[in-house]
This record gives sequence, C-alpha cells and structure tokens, in this order.
Amino acid sequence: MSIIKIESVHKTYNPEKIPVHALRGVDLSIEKGEFTAIVGPSGSGKTTLLNIIGGLDRPSQGKITINNKDISTLSDNDMIKFRKDNIGFVFQAYNLIPVLTARENVEFVMVLQNKSQKERDHRANELLEVVGLADKKDNRPSELSGGQQQRVAVARALASKPAFVLADEPTANLDSASTASLLDMMANLNKEEGMTFVFSTHDQRVIDRARRVVTLVDGKIESDETR
Repeated sequence: MSIIKIESVHKTYNPEKIPVHALRGVDLSIEKGEFTAIVGPSGSGKTTLLNIIGGLDRPSQGKITINNKDISTLSDNDMIKFRKDNIGFVFQAYNLIPVLTARENVEFVMVLQNKSQKERDHRANELLEVVGLADKKDNRPSELSGGQQQRVAVARALASKPAFVLADEPTANLDSASTASLLDMMANLNKEEGMTFVFSTHDQRVIDRARRVVTLVDGKIESDETR
C-alpha cells in the first residue's frame, strides 16, 4: 500500500520574476516499510521534494497524497496538525532545543499532541533505550556528541508514532563511526518495526544502505532502482 503518492508535481520559485524550476513533473509512490534514498547533484530538487512530501512547502502544480489524504488542499493550520501527527523529521542540523534535556526534546512533540505526562515519560524513555541513550536522558544537547544528538533527533521523530520519517542529509555532520551507528539503528528500526524512512542525501554510505534509490536530475526523476 502506498503511504506517499506524488502525482505530476511541479515546483517553481519566483514565477513572476526569474523562475527557478525546482521540480518538473515528478511522479513517485512510496510503500510502507521502504528504506529509500532520494539522491542527485546539488540543485536537483531532492530537498524541495522532501519538503513538499513533509508539508513544509507546497507544490506549484500536482497532488501529494499521504495515507489516502490529499495534503495539497489542507489549510496551513490543518497542515501543521497533520504533519505533527503523521510525519517525523530528522534534519542535518539536529534542531534540538538547547535548554531541554534529551528526554524533554523527545517528549516535545507529544506535549504538542496533548499526551499525558505518564505517556510522554514512558514513550520517551522507551525510545531513548531503543537509540542507545537511556543513560543520557538528562543531558542537554551541548553535553552530547553530534552522533548522540542525531540519535535524539531520531527518537524525537519517532515519538509521535508517525506514518514515516523524512531525513534530510542526516549524516552530513557526522564522522564515519557515528554515521555507521546511526544507519545501523535506522535499518534496525526499519526491519524490526517496519518504520518507513525516506532520505535526501549526498552520502554514499546512506546510498549503499538504501533498498531503493531514486535519482533526481534537474527536477525530474532520472532513475528509480530497487535492490
């Protein structure tokens, strides 16, 4: 079953001045349980595509369907709510809140979902255990390594029990050992829990782990390889 369906999506920036065609008619379906990398040179449109899938940006033309819901038609407020409940994000810059502990960062999206303190504590502790940071739950981001911060970001992305996780260059700031550890963890979550991951990446280490590689060039899909 497709949890993400992209139909004839175009994205043009500055259409009234000097138009930049970031996406030019993209069609793509992602099934539940996939471990997919979207790759391509700088300017190919991969981050734009990820942002549109995640509802952070809107297409100029075309349709985006997530779990059979057309998100292209949602109001800004409805989009925020839908994103909060259905999509997990992992960013290159981690985006953790500096004044919060690891556990509080993981809990944050559940606070927005109005979950009880008991449920938040249980879920956060469970996820920090999964990502191997149970002993760091009371540490703030500044007290964690880059790899540990990215693990907290993954735990936070999973906290809302999303339909899938979007990861934009998640290994860009990590060394080889941290990258391998993070990818092992994500691959295990994919295998053991059926979590769907979609990466935007330049990193060959991520590409080598992906089971599907979608290559964008000049805003169009040039190839789509399943391994």
